[in-house]
Amino acid sequence: MENDPRSPERIRHHYEVEKELAARLLRSTREERTHLFRTLYDELFTRVPDHPRLVRRQTPEETQRGITARMALLRGQLDGVKTFLEFAPGDCRLAFEVCRHVEKVIGVDISDQTGQLTDRPANFELVVYDGYQLNVPDESVDLVFSYQMLEHLHPDDVELHFQLVRRILKPGGAYIFSTPHRFSGPSDISGSFSETPQGFHFKEWTYGEMDRALEKAGFSRRYVYRMGQLRKSGVVNALTRALERVFEVVPHGLRKKLSQRLFVGVNMLARK
Repeated sequence: MENDPRSPERIRHHYEVEKELAARLLRSTREERTHLFRTLYDELFTRVPDHPRLVRRQTPEETQRGITARMALLRGQLDGVKTFLEFAPGDCRLAFEVCRHVEKVIGVDISDQTGQLTDRPANFELVVYDGYQLNVPDESVDLVFSYQMLEHLHPDDVELHFQLVRRILKPGGAYIFSTPHRFSGPSDISGSFSETPQGFHFKEWTYGEMDRALEKAGFSRRYVYRMGQLRKSGVVNALTRALERVFEVVPHGLRKKLSQRLFVGVNMLARK
């Protein structure tokens, strides 16, 4: 992987371990996954002690850049929002920032990853759940957000996730998300070894694939982000899918190189 200081042998070791654990999760039942979600990352970090997430120390500048990138997706979409919910908020720094703009923010995760943070805003709530059953009332949230999360869902759970989001969204509410684009990946550890994700990215998407999944889940309108802007245009949506169909037949190596500029991620807004 680019910019990875580890030796090729250690990167290969990381890949083999993550591939093994991912296969175990793919074979699991829904009931088993409620426990595996909490344990597999612990096992990964134990067996791969030089994992970048363990050894990399994020600077305040890098943290702020991450918040800025996420806020760019939310720009103009927080007006009138009373309740905002983020899936997989991690250390919750983005959620804390959004607290400055809305009445209430809910972070939803399978564990509390805030560490020793002591500056939780009064209008923030963290909800820890099992990945399926979420104790949030129906039609109570104006805007749902996730960043680099959908690719980690088991393929059998994607539709369930979208159904959950629709349940908690108010009529006319929206789901904004960002996930790696299939053409520029794989974006997990398998990127150096395979043309398809083999690690904890279980599926990487195209805009067309995601649009069809959202339509099936009942989202009435779906819009894409292109060139850093939300494009509420059927023409832009159609052109994006047409370009993907052209890229689909391009050889993998060339397609990946071109897509790292044109299709870095699938960034969308889906409205209930």
